[in-house]
Amino acid sequence: MIKRSLYFGNPAYLHTRYEQLCIKLKDREEEQSAPIEDIALVVLDHPQITITQNLMAKLLAQNVALVTCDESHMPTGLFYNLSGHSLQSQKFKHQLEASLPLKKQLWQQTVAAKIANQAALLEQERMPNTLLLNYSKEVKSGDTENHEALAAAYYWKHLFPEFLEFSRHREGAPPNNLLNYGYAILRALVARSLVGSGLMPTLGIFHRNQYNAYCLADDIMEPYRPFVDKIVCRMVMMKGRFLELGPGMKKELLELPTLDVLLEGTKMPLLHAIQRSTTSLCKCFEGSTRRLLYPSFP
Repeated sequence: MIKRSLYFGNPAYLHTRYEQLCIKLKDREEEQSAPIEDIALVVLDHPQITITQNLMAKLLAQNVALVTCDESHMPTGLFYNLSGHSLQSQKFKHQLEASLPLKKQLWQQTVAAKIANQAALLEQERMPNTLLLNYSKEVKSGDTENHEALAAAYYWKHLFPEFLEFSRHREGAPPNNLLNYGYAILRALVARSLVGSGLMPTLGIFHRNQYNAYCLADDIMEPYRPFVDKIVCRMVMMKGRFLELGPGMKKELLELPTLDVLLEGTKMPLLHAIQRSTTSLCKCFEGSTRRLLYPSFP
Protein backbone atom coordinates (compact mmCIF):
# COMPACT_ATOMS: atom_id res chain seq x y z
CA MET A 1 0.00 0.00 0.00
CA ILE A 2 1.27 3.49 -0.89
CA LYS A 3 1.06 5.86 2.04
CA ARG A 4 -0.61 9.23 1.50
CA SER A 5 0.75 12.76 1.38
CA LEU A 6 -1.61 15.40 2.81
CA TYR A 7 -1.29 19.12 2.07
CA PHE A 8 -3.16 21.82 3.98
CA GLY A 9 -3.09 25.28 2.40
CA ASN A 10 -6.24 26.78 3.95
CA PRO A 11 -7.43 27.53 7.50
CA ALA A 12 -8.13 24.22 9.24
CA TYR A 13 -8.52 22.58 12.63
CA LEU A 14 -6.68 19.26 12.77
CA HIS A 15 -7.24 16.84 15.62
CA THR A 16 -7.52 13.11 16.21
CA ARG A 17 -10.23 10.63 17.09
CA TYR A 18 -10.03 6.82 17.03
CA GLU A 19 -6.56 6.82 15.42
CA GLN A 20 -7.81 9.05 12.61
CA LEU A 21 -6.56 12.46 11.48
CA CYS A 22 -9.72 14.56 11.60
CA ILE A 23 -9.98 17.66 9.42
CA LYS A 24 -12.38 20.54 10.03
CA LEU A 25 -12.08 23.19 7.32
CA LYS A 26 -13.34 26.74 7.77
CA ASP A 27 -16.84 27.35 6.38
CA ARG A 28 -17.57 23.62 6.09
CA GLU A 29 -19.91 21.77 8.38
CA GLU A 30 -18.75 18.22 7.77
CA GLU A 31 -15.43 16.79 8.97
CA GLN A 32 -13.16 14.62 6.91
CA SER A 33 -10.76 12.02 8.24
CA ALA A 34 -7.89 9.76 7.23
CA PRO A 35 -6.29 6.80 9.06
CA ILE A 36 -3.02 7.98 10.58
CA GLU A 37 -1.31 4.68 9.77
CA ASP A 38 -1.91 5.36 6.04
CA ILE A 39 -0.05 8.70 6.03
CA ALA A 40 3.62 9.32 5.18
CA LEU A 41 3.72 13.12 4.90
CA VAL A 42 1.70 16.08 6.18
CA VAL A 43 2.45 19.60 4.92
CA LEU A 44 1.08 22.57 6.92
CA ASP A 45 1.05 25.68 4.73
CA HIS A 46 -1.23 28.29 6.30
CA PRO A 47 -0.83 30.51 9.40
CA GLN A 48 -4.41 29.74 10.49
CA ILE A 49 -3.97 26.00 10.85
CA THR A 50 -4.51 24.67 14.37
CA ILE A 51 -3.18 21.20 15.18
CA THR A 52 -3.60 19.48 18.52
CA GLN A 53 -0.66 18.12 20.49
CA ASN A 54 -2.39 14.74 20.67
CA LEU A 55 -2.54 14.52 16.89
CA MET A 56 1.10 15.56 16.55
CA ALA A 57 2.12 12.83 18.99
CA LYS A 58 0.16 10.19 17.10
CA LEU A 59 1.55 11.31 13.74
CA LEU A 60 5.12 11.14 15.03
CA ALA A 61 4.49 7.76 16.67
CA GLN A 62 3.54 6.46 13.21
CA ASN A 63 6.71 8.03 11.74
CA VAL A 64 4.79 10.58 9.68
CA ALA A 65 6.96 13.42 8.38
CA LEU A 66 5.26 16.61 9.60
CA VAL A 67 6.41 19.63 7.57
CA THR A 68 5.68 23.30 8.32
CA CYS A 69 5.96 26.13 5.78
CA ASP A 70 6.99 29.77 6.19
CA GLU A 71 5.29 32.96 4.97
CA SER A 72 6.66 32.38 1.47
CA HIS A 73 4.96 28.94 1.46
CA MET A 74 8.27 27.06 1.33
CA PRO A 75 8.89 24.10 3.69
CA THR A 76 10.89 25.40 6.63
CA GLY A 77 10.61 22.84 9.45
CA LEU A 78 10.33 19.09 9.96
CA PHE A 79 9.13 17.09 12.96
CA TYR A 80 10.15 13.44 13.20
CA ASN A 81 10.03 10.53 15.63
CA LEU A 82 12.85 10.42 18.20
CA SER A 83 12.70 6.62 18.53
CA GLY A 84 11.89 5.22 15.14
CA HIS A 85 13.24 1.68 15.59
CA SER A 86 13.15 -1.01 18.29
CA LEU A 87 16.93 -1.56 17.98
CA GLN A 88 17.77 2.12 17.70
CA SER A 89 20.73 2.21 20.11
CA GLN A 90 22.33 -0.71 18.26
CA LYS A 91 21.76 1.01 14.92
CA PHE A 92 23.25 4.24 16.28
CA LYS A 93 26.33 2.32 17.46
CA HIS A 94 26.99 0.86 14.02
CA GLN A 95 26.46 4.25 12.40
CA LEU A 96 28.84 6.00 14.79
CA GLU A 97 31.52 3.35 14.30
CA ALA A 98 31.40 3.39 10.48
CA SER A 99 34.95 3.70 9.13
CA LEU A 100 36.10 6.51 6.87
CA PRO A 101 36.91 4.09 3.98
CA LEU A 102 33.35 2.71 4.18
CA LYS A 103 31.86 6.21 4.11
CA LYS A 104 33.99 7.09 1.09
CA GLN A 105 32.81 3.95 -0.73
CA LEU A 106 29.19 4.74 0.11
CA TRP A 107 29.61 8.28 -1.18
CA GLN A 108 31.19 6.93 -4.37
CA GLN A 109 28.11 4.77 -4.95
CA THR A 110 25.81 7.68 -4.13
CA VAL A 111 27.44 10.09 -6.58
CA ALA A 112 27.65 7.46 -9.32
CA ALA A 113 23.93 6.68 -8.91
CA LYS A 114 23.03 10.38 -8.96
CA ILE A 115 24.98 11.07 -12.15
CA ALA A 116 23.56 7.95 -13.82
CA ASN A 117 20.03 9.17 -13.05
CA GLN A 118 20.89 12.64 -14.35
CA ALA A 119 22.10 11.02 -17.58
CA ALA A 120 18.91 8.94 -17.82
CA LEU A 121 16.72 12.02 -17.41
CA LEU A 122 18.64 13.89 -20.10
CA GLU A 123 18.09 10.91 -22.40
CA GLN A 124 14.36 10.98 -21.66
CA GLU A 125 14.35 14.70 -22.46
CA ARG A 126 16.24 13.94 -25.71
CA MET A 127 19.38 15.72 -24.60
CA PRO A 128 23.00 14.50 -24.98
CA ASN A 129 24.00 12.34 -22.03
CA THR A 130 27.16 10.43 -23.05
CA LEU A 131 29.45 12.64 -20.98
CA LEU A 132 27.41 12.04 -17.84
CA LEU A 133 27.34 8.29 -18.43
CA ASN A 134 31.14 8.37 -18.60
CA TYR A 135 31.32 10.49 -15.44
CA SER A 136 29.12 8.02 -13.55
CA LYS A 137 31.56 5.21 -14.34
CA GLU A 138 34.64 7.23 -13.39
CA VAL A 139 33.65 8.24 -9.84
CA LYS A 140 36.35 7.20 -7.36
CA SER A 141 36.12 6.47 -3.65
CA GLY A 142 35.04 9.67 -1.89
CA ASP A 143 34.57 11.33 -5.31
CA THR A 144 38.05 12.80 -4.96
CA GLU A 145 37.95 14.23 -8.49
CA ASN A 146 34.61 15.95 -7.81
CA HIS A 147 32.69 14.34 -10.64
CA GLU A 148 29.48 15.38 -8.91
CA ALA A 149 30.24 19.07 -9.59
CA LEU A 150 31.46 18.39 -13.13
CA ALA A 151 28.28 16.50 -13.91
CA ALA A 152 26.11 19.21 -12.33
CA ALA A 153 27.61 21.93 -14.52
CA TYR A 154 26.82 19.95 -17.66
CA TYR A 155 23.43 18.70 -16.45
CA TRP A 156 21.94 22.08 -15.52
CA LYS A 157 23.20 23.61 -18.75
CA HIS A 158 21.26 21.09 -20.84
CA LEU A 159 18.21 20.08 -18.79
CA PHE A 160 15.87 23.02 -19.40
CA PRO A 161 15.03 24.89 -22.63
CA GLU A 162 17.46 27.63 -23.64
CA PHE A 163 14.83 30.39 -23.38
CA LEU A 164 14.86 30.04 -19.59
CA GLU A 165 18.59 30.83 -19.42
CA PHE A 166 18.58 28.65 -16.33
CA SER A 167 21.21 28.76 -13.59
CA ARG A 168 20.85 26.59 -10.52
CA HIS A 169 20.81 28.80 -7.42
CA ARG A 170 18.61 28.37 -4.39
CA GLU A 171 17.47 32.00 -4.58
CA GLY A 172 17.54 32.12 -8.38
CA ALA A 173 14.78 32.65 -10.90
CA PRO A 174 12.14 29.97 -11.67
CA PRO A 175 12.15 27.04 -11.92
CA ASN A 176 14.55 27.17 -8.95
CA ASN A 177 11.49 27.73 -6.76
CA LEU A 178 9.92 24.48 -7.98
CA LEU A 179 13.14 22.55 -7.49
CA ASN A 180 13.54 23.94 -3.96
CA TYR A 181 10.02 22.89 -3.01
CA GLY A 182 10.41 19.41 -4.47
CA TYR A 183 13.78 18.87 -2.80
CA ALA A 184 12.36 19.99 0.57
CA ILE A 185 9.60 17.37 0.26
CA LEU A 186 12.15 14.74 -0.80
CA ARG A 187 14.38 15.62 2.15
CA ALA A 188 11.49 15.13 4.57
CA LEU A 189 10.66 11.72 3.06
CA VAL A 190 14.28 10.57 3.29
CA ALA A 191 14.67 11.81 6.87
CA ARG A 192 11.46 9.98 7.80
CA SER A 193 12.78 6.75 6.32
CA LEU A 194 16.19 7.09 7.98
CA VAL A 195 14.51 7.47 11.37
CA GLY A 196 12.30 4.48 10.61
CA SER A 197 15.44 2.46 9.86
CA GLY A 198 16.94 3.45 13.23
CA LEU A 199 19.53 5.91 11.92
CA MET A 200 20.40 9.48 12.89
CA PRO A 201 19.67 11.89 10.02
CA THR A 202 22.24 14.31 11.47
CA LEU A 203 25.38 12.19 10.93
CA GLY A 204 26.21 12.14 7.23
CA ILE A 205 28.56 10.03 5.15
CA PHE A 206 29.70 13.12 3.23
CA HIS A 207 27.79 16.24 4.29
CA ARG A 208 29.22 17.55 7.56
CA ASN A 209 27.84 21.07 8.10
CA GLN A 210 27.66 21.54 11.88
CA TYR A 211 24.51 23.65 11.48
CA ASN A 212 22.69 21.02 9.39
CA ALA A 213 20.45 18.62 11.32
CA TYR A 214 19.86 16.46 8.23
CA CYS A 215 23.31 15.73 6.79
CA LEU A 216 22.59 12.04 6.19
CA ALA A 217 19.24 12.84 4.57
CA ASP A 218 21.06 15.25 2.26
CA ASP A 219 23.48 12.44 1.35
CA ILE A 220 20.92 9.74 0.63
CA MET A 221 18.54 11.99 -1.28
CA GLU A 222 21.15 12.86 -3.93
CA PRO A 223 20.32 10.03 -6.42
CA TYR A 224 16.62 10.84 -5.93
CA ARG A 225 16.92 14.50 -6.94
CA PRO A 226 16.54 13.76 -10.69
CA PHE A 227 13.06 12.38 -10.00
CA VAL A 228 12.09 15.82 -8.68
CA ASP A 229 13.78 17.33 -11.72
CA LYS A 230 11.63 15.15 -13.97
CA ILE A 231 8.42 16.56 -12.48
CA VAL A 232 9.76 20.10 -12.88
CA CYS A 233 10.71 19.41 -16.51
CA ARG A 234 7.11 18.39 -17.14
CA MET A 235 5.90 21.64 -15.57
CA VAL A 236 8.26 23.71 -17.72
CA MET A 237 7.00 21.95 -20.83
CA MET A 238 3.39 22.74 -19.87
CA LYS A 239 3.83 26.25 -18.44
CA GLY A 240 6.81 27.78 -20.26
CA ARG A 241 7.89 30.88 -18.33
CA PHE A 242 4.81 30.91 -16.07
CA LEU A 243 6.36 29.04 -13.17
CA GLU A 244 5.04 30.61 -9.98
CA LEU A 245 4.58 28.03 -7.23
CA GLY A 246 0.80 27.78 -7.02
CA PRO A 247 -1.52 25.11 -5.60
CA GLY A 248 -1.56 23.11 -8.84
CA MET A 249 2.21 22.86 -9.00
CA LYS A 250 2.44 21.97 -5.32
CA LYS A 251 -0.05 19.17 -5.92
CA GLU A 252 2.13 17.79 -8.73
CA LEU A 253 5.27 17.95 -6.60
CA LEU A 254 3.48 16.23 -3.71
CA GLU A 255 2.87 13.28 -6.03
CA LEU A 256 6.61 12.56 -5.79
CA PRO A 257 6.22 9.64 -3.31
CA THR A 258 4.03 7.75 -5.79
CA LEU A 259 6.34 8.25 -8.79
CA ASP A 260 7.38 4.92 -10.34
CA VAL A 261 11.07 4.04 -10.08
CA LEU A 262 13.09 0.92 -10.86
CA LEU A 263 15.07 -0.83 -8.12
CA GLU A 264 16.82 -4.18 -8.67
CA GLY A 265 14.65 -4.85 -11.70
CA THR A 266 11.37 -4.16 -9.91
CA LYS A 267 9.10 -1.16 -10.47
CA MET A 268 7.89 0.43 -7.27
CA PRO A 269 6.77 3.79 -5.83
CA LEU A 270 9.59 6.17 -4.95
CA LEU A 271 8.54 6.11 -1.27
CA HIS A 272 9.14 2.35 -1.12
CA ALA A 273 12.49 2.73 -2.88
CA ILE A 274 13.63 5.25 -0.26
CA GLN A 275 12.88 2.69 2.44
CA ARG A 276 14.93 0.10 0.56
CA SER A 277 17.81 2.58 0.30
CA THR A 278 17.85 3.39 4.03
CA THR A 279 17.53 -0.29 4.96
CA SER A 280 20.51 -1.12 2.74
CA LEU A 281 22.47 1.71 4.38
CA CYS A 282 21.83 0.09 7.77
CA LYS A 283 23.21 -3.18 6.44
CA CYS A 284 26.29 -1.37 5.16
CA PHE A 285 26.91 0.14 8.60
CA GLU A 286 26.39 -3.29 10.20
CA GLY A 287 28.92 -4.89 7.85
CA SER A 288 26.61 -7.40 6.17
CA THR A 289 26.99 -5.68 2.78
CA ARG A 290 28.85 -2.80 1.16
CA ARG A 291 26.26 -2.11 -1.52
CA LEU A 292 23.81 0.78 -1.23
CA LEU A 293 20.58 0.28 -3.13
CA TYR A 294 19.47 3.22 -5.25
CA PRO A 295 16.74 3.39 -7.91
CA SER A 296 16.89 4.29 -11.58
CA PHE A 297 14.35 5.53 -14.09
CA PRO A 298 12.01 2.84 -15.45
